[in-house]
Formats: sequence, C-alpha cells, structure tokens
Amino acid sequence: MRTVNKVEAAVVLDQLVTMTRAIGDPVHDYVILGEGNTSARVDEDTFWVKASGVCMADADARAFLRVRLHDVLAILDALPLSEHEVRARLAAAKADPDAPGSPSIETAMHALCLSLGNATFVGHTHPTALNGILCAQGAEAAFAGYIFPAEALVCGEPLFVPYAPPGQPLAQAVHEGLLTYNDRYGQPPRVILLQNHGLVALGPTPQAVLDVTAMMVRAARILLGTYALGGPHFIEPSRGLAGTTN
Repeated sequence: MRTVNKVEAAVVLDQLVTMTRAIGDPVHDYVILGEGNTSARVDEDTFWVKASGVCMADADARAFLRVRLHDVLAILDALPLSEHEVRARLAAAKADPDAPGSPSIETAMHALCLSLGNATFVGHTHPTALNGILCAQGAEAAFAGYIFPAEALVCGEPLFVPYAPPGQPLAQAVHEGLLTYNDRYGQPPRVILLQNHGLVALGPTPQAVLDVTAMMVRAARILLGTYALGGPHFIEPSRGLAGTTN
C-alpha cells in the first residue's frame, strides 16, 4: 500500500465521517452516548480512528485522529499495561502530536482489523438486539450456524471472541482469534462477535461495513425470536458462501 497525500487522506476521512454518522444514527439502536468507534486505513503506515468520548451520530472530521499503525500494534507485545499506560501509548502514536483528543481505548483492536483483518473500513458497535445474545450464557452456540441465506452471503462465518476487557486484553484476544480464523479459512472474517461487548464489522468500503452491521443486527433480532418456538433451525446454504470475499 503506497503513501497517500493530504488530499487523498482527507477523502478517506470524509468517507469515514459519513459512515460513522450513519452507524451512529439513533434510529438503528447500534450505539448510545459515546459508545462505539470506527476506523479507516489511510496508507501503509497510518489510519484514522475515532477519538474517545465522541458521539458517533455527531461525528465530524475533528472527531478522528490519525495514528501510526506499527506504534499501535506494538501495544500487543508489551508487558501487561494499565489503562493509563495504554492511553499514554496511544497518545504517543498520534501522527500529529498536537491534535486534540485521545484515540479510542480500542484503537489496537482496529489496528488488527485493518492489518491482519485486511479491512479498509471498520465499524464497532454495541447493538441492543445483538448484545441481548452476546451477553447470554449460550451466546457462542447461538451463532453456530446460519438462520437464513442472506446472513451467510453478506456476513460470512463470524469470529467469536470470548470476553476480554477493553484495551490491551481485548486486542490480544482479537489477535489470537484472527490468527486462528485466518489459518482455518484462508482469509479474514467480515464479522467479529465480542462476548459481553458487541459487534465489529470489517469491509473494503464504508457500504460493506454498513451492510454487514445491518444484516448481523437483523439476524440477531430473528434469532432472538426463534427462542420463543424452540430455538433456531440452522440451515446449510453451502458453507462455501461463508468464504465469499468482501
């Protein structure tokens, strides 16, 4: 991936802002208050990520910080870090040290999705319908199969990550999950399900992220409804659909 100029970086940022505001629209019930975060790859060395505490529905260009990818990924290999130490490292990773704001505590997870996950855009949300399942004891089993063909086609096989606290522990858990998934399927997932936490949608375009997010939330609503009549009836629409590239 080549280095881009300021104009090209600004175009990526504009796309990210539009995607973020769409995901954050309260009508969807994907996030509330300052929840959730988004990111976009700029070039080989940097990416945009939402700053902590910014409401996604109100995000503008000032809501994002450009950070150095390899400095963020270095957090994975460090000794156990406190939240304060993680935030200090993220602040030091800003491409512009004087830019106001602090990168999201989940920036390292985004760095993984944009590198090992091969995504260009990433959207992390906490949809109520989806978390109604992810916070349940049977969460992983609930996503053990597909319940309708479009789910398989749009979302593919999800990566389920057991609960880990935000920050360095979550990034390390996602790292382990991505390595295992990529080895098994030969390509990264489009969906990461974080137990007791939320959804991560990975895509080559903003629209792909929006589509995956919407489809996973629809699947969650239908899945919840199936438990009123005995639970889900999984289908096998040729598991090859799960491997369809983004």
